[in-house]
Amino acid sequence: MKRMLIIAGVAAFLSMGCLTGFAGAGDEGTKDEAVAMVKKAIEYIKANGNEKAFEEISNPKGKFIDRDLYVVVYDMTAKCLAHGQKKNMVGKDLIDFKDTDGKEYMKERIELMKKQPSAWQDYKFMNPVSKQIEPKSMYLEKSGDLIVGCGIYKK
Repeated sequence: MKRMLIIAGVAAFLSMGCLTGFAGAGDEGTKDEAVAMVKKAIEYIKANGNEKAFEEISNPKGKFIDRDLYVVVYDMTAKCLAHGQKKNMVGKDLIDFKDTDGKEYMKERIELMKKQPSAWQDYKFMNPVSKQIEPKSMYLEKSGDLIVGCGIYKK
């Protein structure tokens, strides 16, 4: 009887405790979650103003970071106003940034937002979870003179 209780206890521990650590390892954000995160960020910006919102979006422990998902905000000249993963980018002019394939993704991003209110854009960027350069697809939405984005990493 004691042996069965020990086995049951170990099984419960493994199913609840240990395995939850592994569950997040391959749990990447989805396209729907990225879109929802952008819409949530736009609502937050409108409700709280740019200064407070940009601070929260750039907070590494804030409400706009979830696994490999994080929000970024730019103006229409590609100046970074908020960045959920790289706070050191805030305030920088990123218009000439290129991915590892040489794609001028910031110039493309600005052009997309001049032509339409929302879009998906593909390029390569460092995944904050794997720390590897990976193909990324970013959902972008224009809100006033801001570009708000959140992307997923494609495997």
